[in-house]
Amino acid sequence: MSVQIQNVGKYSFDNSLSTSNAMGMRPMQERAFEKRNSQYLLIKAPPACGKSRALMYLALDKLINQGLKKVIVSVPQMAIGSSFKDTKLIEDGFFANWHVDSKYDLCGLGSDDSKSNTVLKFLDDPNAQCLICAHPTLIYAYDKLQDKSKLNKALIAVDEFHHVSADADNRLGGVIKQLINNTNAHIIAMTGSYFRGDSVPVLAPEDEILFDKVTYTYYEQLQSYKYLKELSIDYAFYTGKWVDAIGDILDTSKKTIIHIPSVNSNESTKDKYNEVNFVFEQIGTFVERDKDTGIYTLKSKDGCYLKVADLVSDNDGMQSITLNALRKCTNKDDLDIIIALGMAKEGFDWPWCEVALTVGYRNSLTEVVQIIGRATRDCEGKRKAQFINLIRKPNAEQDDVADAVNNLLKAITLSLLMEQVLVPNIHFRAASDTVDDKDDSTIIIDDSAAPLSSQAKDILKNEIPDLVTELINSNDQIKKALVTEKGIDNEQIADIIKASLLKHNLDLENQDYDAIASAVVIELNKKSLYKASNTSSQGNSYFKDDLDINDEQSSPFVVAEGSNFVEMNKGRFINLDEFNINLIMDINPFHGAYEFLSKVVDASTLLKIQDLAVAQRAQVSVEEARVLWPKIKEFVRNNNGREPNINSYDDNERRLAEVLAYLRTQKSKKS
Repeated sequence: MSVQIQNVGKYSFDNSLSTSNAMGMRPMQERAFEKRNSQYLLIKAPPACGKSRALMYLALDKLINQGLKKVIVSVPQMAIGSSFKDTKLIEDGFFANWHVDSKYDLCGLGSDDSKSNTVLKFLDDPNAQCLICAHPTLIYAYDKLQDKSKLNKALIAVDEFHHVSADADNRLGGVIKQLINNTNAHIIAMTGSYFRGDSVPVLAPEDEILFDKVTYTYYEQLQSYKYLKELSIDYAFYTGKWVDAIGDILDTSKKTIIHIPSVNSNESTKDKYNEVNFVFEQIGTFVERDKDTGIYTLKSKDGCYLKVADLVSDNDGMQSITLNALRKCTNKDDLDIIIALGMAKEGFDWPWCEVALTVGYRNSLTEVVQIIGRATRDCEGKRKAQFINLIRKPNAEQDDVADAVNNLLKAITLSLLMEQVLVPNIHFRAASDTVDDKDDSTIIIDDSAAPLSSQAKDILKNEIPDLVTELINSNDQIKKALVTEKGIDNEQIADIIKASLLKHNLDLENQDYDAIASAVVIELNKKSLYKASNTSSQGNSYFKDDLDINDEQSSPFVVAEGSNFVEMNKGRFINLDEFNINLIMDINPFHGAYEFLSKVVDASTLLKIQDLAVAQRAQVSVEEARVLWPKIKEFVRNNNGREPNINSYDDNERRLAEVLAYLRTQKSKKS
C-alpha cells in the first residue's frame, strides 16, 4: 500500500461537534433541522443524544412556517412523556418555545381508551397545537377517528420507532401505513435502534423509501459531549441465586438503575416483591418513605443516606405516584437508585445515572441498547458510564463464554454506530390460526386432526426460543447431542422435551405436548434448516459458532446453538467472528464464576470499530484508494479539518468516508 494517511491523523476529532449553533442546536439537532421540510423523516440516533429536542425544533417550524396545525407526539411509555415537557428555546436563539397544554399531556393517569377521546377533542380544538400520548392512545384515536382528513395538517411524531413493524399484526405499523396511504400528514420517526432483531423489517421497503433519513452515531455523540467520554460494557456471571450475588457488584456510591429479571425468566425467584426487599437490604437499612412521592430513604452501610425509587411493587397504589415524581426530578440529590422491572428503559430521562445494572440475559439487543442509553446522558461530574449485565453462569467452558461475550460487545458497539443486527429466526404457528403467512421463516404445525389449545398456540408463537435455552442449559444430553457429529436423535429429544414440559404443570393436552416438542426440535435443528434454505441475501450463509443475538432468540451463552450476523446498511451480512476485534480487557473471578470487563469504549474505539465495519462492506480497491486519497485531503482542507462523514447526504462525501475508513484499517493492520 503506497498511500500514506499521516496528514489526516490516525484518529482526528472535529471540535465543531462539541458546540451548539446560533439557535442552540446540538450537531444532531442541526442535522435534523436541515431536513425540516421533509414530509416523512426518520431520525436514527443513539439514546440520550437529544432527539426529543430535535423534534421540538422541527415541530415548531412546521407549525409556524409550514402551515401545519397540529402536532401529536406518541411515546411507548408514560414515563417518556417528560422528555417533551415545556422547554424554553428562545433564550438559546430559537424563534419559539415548546409548550404543551396540561390537558393535552396524556402521559398521566387514565386508560388509553378514554385518553383517545381527548385526542379527538384536541383535533377539533382550534386553540390547541401540541399533544403528547402513548402509542396505544394514538392507535385507539386513529381507529375512532371517522374523518381522517383532520390529520392532513398534522404532524405525527413517533418516538422509539422500532416498536413499529411491517408485520400485518403490528397495530402501530398499520397506523403508520394508513397515515401514508390515506392522509397528507407529516410523520417524524425517531429511534435509537433501527432494527428489530428478527426477519420482519420496521417499515416495508415501499414505505421506507419515502422517508428522508438523518443518521447520527454514538461516536459522534461522545465527541459532542462535554463531560461523558467513556462507556464500559461488563458481564458478570454468578452461581446460585442472583440475589446473593448482586451485593458484590452493586456500588451504592454511583447513581444506578437496577433492572431485576422478568418473572418468566429462569433467573427469577418468581417473587418480584421479595426480590425488591432483598435489594433494599443490600443497599442499606430503612429510614423513611416520602408519602407524597413514594421514594424511600435508606442508610447505606457506609453511613450515607440514599434516595431509592421502587418501580416494581404495584400493590399499594404508589407506583404511578413515584413514576410521576421521577418525571419531576431536577436535582442530582433527588434520587440515587431506581429498582425497576419493565420500566425505566426506553426514553427514561435521568441524566445523573452512571450505572445500568441489569439482572438476567436480555434476548433483545434493542432492549440492551435502550438500557445502556439510560446511563449515557451527558452530565456534569460524570466522565464514565457503565452497563453491567449480571447473568447466571452458563454450562459452558470459559473460553466459549469469552467468545460469546466478545461477540456481544461487538454487536452492541456496532448497534451504537447505527449498524443493523439481524439473525435468521424461525416463527411457529398452528395451522388452525387463520393468518396470511408472508414470512418464509414461519413453520406451520399441523393441528387439523387434534386442534391445539390457545395456551399451546401462544407457546408456539412466543416461547419456543426460551424453551430451547432452558433445555440446553439444563440438560446435558441435549447439549452433547448438539455438539457431536452424530447430531440429534429427534425422537429421543422430543421425549426429553415432553418430560420437561410436564414439570411446568401446564394444563396441556397430548397433542399440545407433541406440537410444542416438534417446534423445539425444529428450532434445535435450525442450523441445518437454514443451510438448506440458503436464506442469506448474498446466497451465502455463515454457520460457525454459538452466538444468537435476536429480539426473540435464546441466550448466546450456549455452545453450538446458532449463528450470528450483522446486517450492514447495504443489506450485506458480516459474520461477527470475522469482525476481528477483541473488546474484552480483563476476566476476574466473581461469585463462584467470573466477570468480563470490557475495554473502554470511547470515541477513538468507536471510530476504529466504525472504520472496520465501513471498510468491510465498502469494497474499496487499492487503485481507487490511490485516486481518491488526494480528494480526501482536499476535502479536509476545505472543511476546516472535518473528515468526510459516512452518514452524509452527499454520495461523493460518503464514498470518500468509505475510502478513508479502508485506508485507516489497512494502516492499523500494518502497525
